[in-house]
Amino acid sequence: MRPTSLVAVIITLLIALICQLFPWAGQGVILRPDFMLVVMLYWLLRAPNLCNVGTAWIAGILVDLATGSLLGQHALSFTLTAYIGLSYQRRLVLFSPWQIAGYVFGLLMFERLLMLFLKLFEGNSFPGWAYFLPVISGLILWHIMIMLFGALTRPKHK
Repeated sequence: MRPTSLVAVIITLLIALICQLFPWAGQGVILRPDFMLVVMLYWLLRAPNLCNVGTAWIAGILVDLATGSLLGQHALSFTLTAYIGLSYQRRLVLFSPWQIAGYVFGLLMFERLLMLFLKLFEGNSFPGWAYFLPVISGLILWHIMIMLFGALTRPKHK
C-alpha cells in the first residue's frame, strides 16, 4: 500500500464535489451516486489520519451549501456515517474485499436511510424505492476507486 498524501485527498474530494454538482439529466439524476460520500468513505477507511469525522462534517456542509438543501442535513448524515465507518476501520484488515464491499454497502444504505428520515421529518413525501438506487451506483463507484487508488488492505503474500 502506497503512502497517502494530503494533497491527493483534497484533490479527489474537490473532484467529487464537482461531480456532485454536475448537472445530470434523465435517469442519471436517479442513478447518480453520492460522489462526495463515496470518496470521503474511501479516504476515511484508507487514511483516517488525513480524513476523519471533521472532514466528513466539512464535506457535508459544502454539499449542503452547493446543492441548496437544508443546511446541516448532509453534514449530519456524513458525520454519523463517518463515525460508524471509523468504528470498524481497524478491523478491515481482517475482511475480504467482498466483506469490505458489504460494509461499504451498509454505510451507504445507512446514509440514505438517515437522509430519507431527515427529508420525511422536513415534511416531504416518500420519494419511492428508486431513492435507494444511488446506493448501488455508489458501490460501483467504490469498486472504481479501489481500481484507481488501490485496495484498503495490503495484498496477501503467497
